Formats: sequence, C-alpha cells, structure tokens
Amino acid sequence: MYPSIVVQQVEQGICDFLRTTFSISTPHFHHVMEDFLSEKTLFAGPYISLALPFKEGKSGRDRFSSFKMKYHPHVHQDQAFNNLSGPAPVSTLVATGTGSGKTECFLYPILHHCWLHRHEPGIKAILIYPMNALATDQAERIAKEIAKASELSGQLTAGLYVGSKEDEPKKKMGENFVITCKETLRKSPPDILLTNYKMLDYLLTRPQDAPLWANNSPETLKYLVVDELHTFDGAQGTDLACLIRRLKDRLGIPENNLCCVGTSATLGDESAADKLISYAQRIFGEPFGQKALITESRKTSGEFLGDALIKNVHSPEPAQEPWLNHERFKSRESYLLKQYQLWFDKEASEDDLKDDKWRAALGEDLKSHLLFQNMVKVLKGRIVSLPELWTDLSGIIKGAESAPVRYPEHLLGSLVALVSLALRPAGTNDRNKPVYTSLVDVRVQHWLRELGRMVVSTGPNPKLAYSDDLTDQESSQHLPVVHCRECGAMGWLGCVKSLKIRWCPI
Repeated sequence: MYPSIVVQQVEQGICDFLRTTFSISTPHFHHVMEDFLSEKTLFAGPYISLALPFKEGKSGRDRFSSFKMKYHPHVHQDQAFNNLSGPAPVSTLVATGTGSGKTECFLYPILHHCWLHRHEPGIKAILIYPMNALATDQAERIAKEIAKASELSGQLTAGLYVGSKEDEPKKKMGENFVITCKETLRKSPPDILLTNYKMLDYLLTRPQDAPLWANNSPETLKYLVVDELHTFDGAQGTDLACLIRRLKDRLGIPENNLCCVGTSATLGDESAADKLISYAQRIFGEPFGQKALITESRKTSGEFLGDALIKNVHSPEPAQEPWLNHERFKSRESYLLKQYQLWFDKEASEDDLKDDKWRAALGEDLKSHLLFQNMVKVLKGRIVSLPELWTDLSGIIKGAESAPVRYPEHLLGSLVALVSLALRPAGTNDRNKPVYTSLVDVRVQHWLRELGRMVVSTGPNPKLAYSDDLTDQESSQHLPVVHCRECGAMGWLGCVKSLKIRWCPI
C-alpha cells in the first residue's frame, strides 16, 4: 500500500464520479461543478503522519516458556505481559494505536496460562468482541498462533460461539480456524471462548448451553477480555456491566479473582488515566490499579535517526514536477523507479522493488537525506496537513518560492511513496534469517465533505456553495439548486408565495 498514491487516486475517482453523475446540459450552469471541484472545498487534506517504530522491550522472544514469539516485544507489550502474567495477574487497559500489537498484549499471557493449566478442564478465558466479523477474524489469528507453536498445538483449544450458522461447522482445531460446532463446544468446552456480549447473555441462561460451564470451578475462569471497549458506552455499557456481574455470579468467581482486560485504539492516553480507570472499574466491577493503563511508547526522532549523517541534500527541482506526478506513469513500479532516480540519482530495476535487502538499503538512504530527516523532526508523530508541512520544509528546497501550484503535493507525495517502500531490519526468524518491517508507519488521510445543503449564487456567473458556510447577506444571494439526471438540466429552485386579495364590503 502506497498511501500518497492511493489518496490522489481516490480524490481523482471522486471528482470523476461527480462530473459524470452531475453532467449539466444547461449552458448557464455548465461550468458550476468544474469550478466547485477546482476550488478544493470538497476535500480537507491531505494530512500526513509518520509514526516512528515502537520502542523495543527488554524481554526476548522466549519470554514465555510454552512458546517462542515471532518478534521481540515492544515496551508496551512488555508492560502488558508484566501485568497479565504470573499466578496473580492484574486487570489492565491496553490503549495503543492500530497495528501496535494489542491482541498479543493479552493473547500471549492467556495462551501461556492455558498451557500451564492444560490438564484442567473448563473455560479459562473469555474474549468478547463487539461484532461477529471481528470475532471471526481474531479466531483465525488465534488458531494460527496455536498451530505454529509445537508446544501449544494439540494441547489447547479455542472456540467461536456466535449467532451465525455455518454450513460445515468445525469440530476440531485447524491451522486457520477454531472450533465452531456448537454441540462440540458444549460437550468439550474450549480453553478460550470467543463470543459477543449478546451471545454470552444467552449462554448463561439457555438450558442447552449449561454444559459449557459444567467443568468451571470458581477458580477456572481467569481472564475476561473486552475488545474495542470504547464501543460499550451508554446503555450498551450498562448492559455489559450487568452481564459481567451475572457471569461472575453464575460461575461463583470470588471477588478480585478475575483478571479483566479492555483494549482500544481510541480510549485515550495517560492524560485521561483517572477517568479511563474509573470507567473500567464500573464496567468490570473489578479494581484497576494506577499502572493499569498501558499506552504506546515510540522512538523519538533522535533515537530513530541515530547516528545517520546527512549525505544527500538534493531534491527534485520544480522543473521536474511533471515527473513527480504518478498519473503520468502506466504502472506503480515505473513511478517508483523514476522517483528513486530523481531523489538519489541512481538506477534501479523492478526486481529491486521486490528485494527486502534493497528496500532496507533504501531506508538507510532516506535516513541520510536532509528533507526526510527534517520531515521526521517536523512531524514528531503528529498528523499535519500538507500545506503546513510544506511551510516548514520549503525553505530547504531550491526554487520552492516560484514552483508550480501542484509541486508541493507531488514532491512530498513522491518522497512519502519511497518512504512507504523502504524497510528496516527487525531481527531474525527461527531459521536465523533476517526479518524486515516497514521503515515507519506511513498514514495519509483525506477528508471528504458531504454534498448536503448545496446552493448556487444568483447572477450571471453562478457558483456552487455550502449554505452552512454563507453569511446572512450571502445567503440572500443564493438559491437551492435542482438537477435532472435524465436530461442534465439544472436551475435554481425557489418558492413564490401566492397573494390572496379579500374584498371587504363597505
């Protein structure tokens, strides 16, 4: 995925769709849509962010004796492991961003706990998801984690119990799936149960589901995880809180004996720790300590750039602006190869684009480039609009003050495309071969405004506008617009009040 390319394609696609959908045949209004699109009021952005790598934790891949992790854990994962491992795990909130490994934060301690107690029957962990699609996706992920670890495979079971029916429900674990046959789950309850909160309500009340809990003593269920905790607010949060209390009462779980976990990428940060902890305690009915909230910890720009020296100060000049536009190229590969040549004055091949070592070398080249270093330092992990970013960076670009209008967009888009291509080393795998990951987490956001409450100015040169953006005086000079999709005719829409005259006899 190359966000800087995709965002331009999306914008162009939307503009083409609007031109086609609102084809105008009335000469007086013929230019209205084109003028509106050229003013860029429909879009906000793009906004760019470069999320630097997470700080690496101190523990290694063999943190758990029952299996070996694929990667070295991040600092926030280490913190979660400390909270959730051992004979007395403590309730925890994991509030880290998308792609930060939130699932591993709770899954690895749960897998290790289930392995330690693999000879004890009963459900040891319940994972609650707000949507069946999310539960199904995570079920596949958990199946893969169990299957790839020789110590866990065949020793642990996980089951998915949701309302949907399958043509061929799975009666045993596989490499890509968990047990989904409801009858099998009742006869042999899994170590880990994935469900949603409405289904869990049924599982606690329906007589046919009573065998699920037959092997659970008050000490058996150790973990209760609610994914996307922020979705449970208002009345739904109250329902979840009542359900959790019924679950603990149904299984006779002693007070302070259930380790509860809430995860979300949008819960908040450390500045709202007290409110988040108070919220979690009301939902789960369990104590959450001051260290319960875990947030992500990323490298600073200095830590990321390290001792990389500036070796390249060259940037494509304004005269080369046409070659920075991806629309000029027939393929993504040809565009990337040209951008590499423009920035580093080197040639590359399509085979290089597929070579991890070459892409890692590109990452080192970028870290030694003046503009990339400045971009990292300016962004500081923030989300910044392209115009604001250009204001901070344009001073080091030759000829920027007289560049074409789209030069900033195309230049930064070109650089971001190369950043998206670049990799960095991430250790070795089980065969002692090097493993690579993205240089940084690149995000480009584009916001689209709804075409609602649209009006057109009256007069010889009509213009399309949002009525909410107009002052009272400007509103008096605009009227709603009507368009016929059959013939393409467009015109103003108005209302004429009829005048009724009453005769009064003298």
